[in-house]
Amino acid sequence: MDVATVAEGKVSLEAIHLEDIRFAASKMTGARRRAFQAEMALKYCSGSARRAEDVFGWSRQAVQLGLHEKRTGIVCLGLHPFCCGAKLWEKKHPEVAQALWALAESHAQQDPTFRTTLSFTRLTAEAAIKQLRAQGFADEVLPSRSGMSEVLNRNGYRLRPVLKAKPQKKSLKPTPSSPISGNVTAIARTKPSYA
Repeated sequence: MDVATVAEGKVSLEAIHLEDIRFAASKMTGARRRAFQAEMALKYCSGSARRAEDVFGWSRQAVQLGLHEKRTGIVCLGLHPFCCGAKLWEKKHPEVAQALWALAESHAQQDPTFRTTLSFTRLTAEAAIKQLRAQGFADEVLPSRSGMSEVLNRNGYRLRPVLKAKPQKKSLKPTPSSPISGNVTAIARTKPSYA
């Protein structure tokens, strides 16, 4: 077995363990990865970022930053999540979004059973786009039908029709548990029979 001596002979790791540590670090990103790399550098490399670079093949700057974050307790955030990626349609076009929320609220209904706090809407994505066009918004600022569905779902307006509350059926057959079973038999006697 290949054995790698780490931290001036104090700890020895087999090659398979080194691969496992490298693999674990590769599955993490950002601050979690740097924290893991700092822990491994402290445990196996006496806190040396240079030695961790030689042993594990990690970036010396990333390990050093992880060690500083661990020492100070302050986690450095990158600018990537704030600058990159597509912005939500609601953020790009807030005035159209406000008109859409007003439109969706006017079509929203509470769950008829009152078991959930969800509001259902009879407003479909196509109808929402059509009504926003009627309000004077240009097609360039309106999302596609599937995009409108995502926007409505993301903001709590579920796109399915609401069932009206159904009245209970009145059974003419008497049941032992029904309190009006005696009255039903009396009603059945008074009905004319067409035999």
